[in-house]
Amino acid sequence: MRSSIEALKRVSVTKFAPSERRAELSNGQTITFDKALIASGANVRRLQVPGGELSGIHYLRTLANSESIRDDASGKRVVLIGGSYIACEVAASLTERGSTCALVMLENLTLSRTFGEQAGRFFQSRLEEHGIEVHGGDSLARFEGADGRITKVVTKQGLELDADAVVIGAGVVPEVTLARGAGLELGETGGVVASSQLETSVPGLFVAGDIADYDSVVHRRRIRVAHWDVAFNQGKTVALNMLGRNQPHDVVPYFFSDLSDWASLEYVGPAAKWDQEIVRGSIDDGEFSVFYLDEGELAGALSVGRSDDLDAARRLITSHERISDRTDALADLSTDLATI
Repeated sequence: MRSSIEALKRVSVTKFAPSERRAELSNGQTITFDKALIASGANVRRLQVPGGELSGIHYLRTLANSESIRDDASGKRVVLIGGSYIACEVAASLTERGSTCALVMLENLTLSRTFGEQAGRFFQSRLEEHGIEVHGGDSLARFEGADGRITKVVTKQGLELDADAVVIGAGVVPEVTLARGAGLELGETGGVVASSQLETSVPGLFVAGDIADYDSVVHRRRIRVAHWDVAFNQGKTVALNMLGRNQPHDVVPYFFSDLSDWASLEYVGPAAKWDQEIVRGSIDDGEFSVFYLDEGELAGALSVGRSDDLDAARRLITSHERISDRTDALADLSTDLATI
């Protein structure tokens, strides 16, 4: 069977006209379409601080960035800016490659913005056990260098850290240049506003991934999530809807992260806020789940070594059932979560 898929490589869209169903490409070609998907992802958030132009300062987005960090920072003194996924993951990986690593972050505890203080303390202890310094509750003031190369990181609280290399993990911003130029509506988070079916204000034009600010039938609010598994599943939903299925995107967002082989986490949610944390298992033993409740409903769940708990968590997040009267059962390892 002859394939009806044409892949255009090493080319970009320079002009996008959805009302005319036309896109102009960097190779001079013009293509037309009936339906289209914009999945332009996100760019790293770059910090504008004195010394930011020095060499040896890295951001991580592409494979080439990863290779540059490995070649430039392995076995050296490295300062990482940020306390979430990227900074923690890179610190763990570089430590395994012989680097001496220090984290500078706004949070008091690593990963606590997403997972709370109990879990954050666990992850931070894993990093510190392997020699990683963590400096929380502080922010970057400037970089200093010599001969055009980074040599020191200075914080606003006056901390001075010697550095042969720096890796910045300050989050991402959605890449909406093409969408903005096409006149698409942008949301409060900077993404492209979309329906529950991931369709934009222009019929037949869809978005997926980091730029999709969509009406979630799971969360009953508009959300935008920057994680590859979410983009992967949104692509499936868009494909169905391009075929006329009228399918709301109803997959509970899933996240994962590995701190070398010291700790691995999985998470479903995300919980925008919560007022109660229920721990199932033992944080001290490194095998636990944390269930995040908001006004009696499950908003998110974190698992370390207890992946099966997330199946029940997905069901409870989707059902919006109030479980505040069953928290003891939720925490009790002898309880079959399928009964809650």
